[in-house]
Amino acid sequence: METILILDFGGQYNQLIARRVRACNVYCEVKPWTTPLEELKALKPIGIIFTGGPSSVYLDDAPRVSPEIFTWGVPILGICYGCQLMAQTLGGKVTEAQDDSAREYGKTRTFYDTDCKLFRGLPDAGVSWMSHGDYMARVPEGFTLTAHSAACPNVAIADEKRGFYGVQFHPEVNHTDFGTDMIRNFLCHICHAKGDWTMGDYRQRIIASLRKKVGTGKVLLALSGGVDSSVAAALLAEAVGSQLTCVFVDHGLMRLNEGDEVEAAFAKWDIQFVRVNAEKRFLNALAGVTEPERKRKIIGETFIRVFEEEAKKIGKVDFLAQGTIYPDVIESGAGDAAVIKSHHNVGGLPDYVDFREILEPLRMLFKDEVRVLGRELGLPEYLVSRQPFPGPGLAIRIMGEITREKAELLRQADFIFREEVEKGETRPDQYFAVLTDTRSVGVMGDGRTYDYTLALRAVTTSDFMTAQWARLPYEVLEKASTRIINEVPGVNRICYDITSKPPATVEWE
Repeated sequence: METILILDFGGQYNQLIARRVRACNVYCEVKPWTTPLEELKALKPIGIIFTGGPSSVYLDDAPRVSPEIFTWGVPILGICYGCQLMAQTLGGKVTEAQDDSAREYGKTRTFYDTDCKLFRGLPDAGVSWMSHGDYMARVPEGFTLTAHSAACPNVAIADEKRGFYGVQFHPEVNHTDFGTDMIRNFLCHICHAKGDWTMGDYRQRIIASLRKKVGTGKVLLALSGGVDSSVAAALLAEAVGSQLTCVFVDHGLMRLNEGDEVEAAFAKWDIQFVRVNAEKRFLNALAGVTEPERKRKIIGETFIRVFEEEAKKIGKVDFLAQGTIYPDVIESGAGDAAVIKSHHNVGGLPDYVDFREILEPLRMLFKDEVRVLGRELGLPEYLVSRQPFPGPGLAIRIMGEITREKAELLRQADFIFREEVEKGETRPDQYFAVLTDTRSVGVMGDGRTYDYTLALRAVTTSDFMTAQWARLPYEVLEKASTRIINEVPGVNRICYDITSKPPATVEWE
């Protein structure tokens, strides 16, 4: 199988590169820069991509790559830090930018040499997404300059004879015009990839891998009823059949009627399904806790302990399976990446887990890819297209201390908002209500109120790594606001969140 090797140097956008490569129907594997050279070579890659990263290549502790990799006769594309690493390793010189004009961040007008294979077929100018404070003071021998901006003469470099290319911007992000076209040019016209890898191939490969790993062992799947865990359930059911037990833990922080809906949906499946009602246990564990990271870690540990107890009832269970996807991993901190927030099923896991191993068959997939895999597995569309709901549930949509009363208030308000959105023509990718910890003065029935402020949140996105706030019609917002204040006691003010990701995250905590 044709493979592109993506060497990860710890940047936040790195898995987006893999997503763009797979969107071109080319298989790729992401490996940390610390991977032994022999292991990388064993992949027999037809091309290599060096990712971005937070370091400066001239520092003593900066991530490095063996110069031997440049002797393999394989095309290499360096992105941002990867470009500077290539330049420094091959005899160029990278320094800290001496003045502000050499530093570039955000959207930048860029001019391309379209005779270069990387930019062939593209317009000669476009916007690229920059994020670098270092500067290539000298490019290596044999390289030519193939793109520039007003501030930087060496935005891109190339040694076409050896198949080495470097760009100081990020073609993998949506902000870069023609970025996917550049990556496709590298794959198809420089690496000569056939582009014949599909999600069907991934399905076959991961099922074979799961069968081999599990053998005759038993698997307990942490099932939430959301898209990710549902697809994981279908995948594991096909891989190991009756060796799988799906456990749905109702922690009392679900949306309105959600626990019953999940149980009803999976009652139709030919799988072993167990529902555990653990509302009291979770609320007691969260009592008095207000700090978001601590909430997530408490929830993560409590989930694990419940699953361990259920495993003992089933008999010896070797594997705990989760519907973890890559946005969960990258936000919880992967490799050299910064921790944004600990997801309960990744960074929120306790140090000790009483299972032989944790299975995460969707760990390298983005949300849109998970949906494609779900359709490939024959899941019904209402499950595949369902909007995400975080594992910690309403716990990370209630600011401050969590109580049963607050959860019930938010459940009702959230249901009204989602109902009104679903009546309209604009359907965002995720939409929900957040109960803030702020109270404000209001007037109802000629009397003073001092009640909660509720925030409404709706976003459009394809991968949940970046997101735009949804431009919902004013009529929808007005109807939802009026209904919530009239029907939900304890709320007297509604705000709409118009912050994109970044700088915000989709969830508030």
